[in-house]
Amino acid sequence: MPKSRIRKKADYTPPAAKQTTAIKLSNRAWVAPVMLAMFLIGLAWIVVFYVTDGSLPLDSLGNWNIVVGFGFIAAGFAVSTQWK
Repeated sequence: MPKSRIRKKADYTPPAAKQTTAIKLSNRAWVAPVMLAMFLIGLAWIVVFYVTDGSLPLDSLGNWNIVVGFGFIAAGFAVSTQWK
């Protein structure tokens, strides 16, 4: 049976270096203060509602004041997605 040819493998050549592109980050200094403000407003809204037995912040909303407080907290989480 004939013997197959031995092929010489090419020497290893590292891949070409990739060009790095500068990432332009926009100024997002407003995100952290707005996020924290939303969290604190929501927390304060719920705490005031419970401490005053439902007469404050808005008496006409009744138990929906809890939803408003959690809405502020949810808005804080929505703003936090913009943080880089």
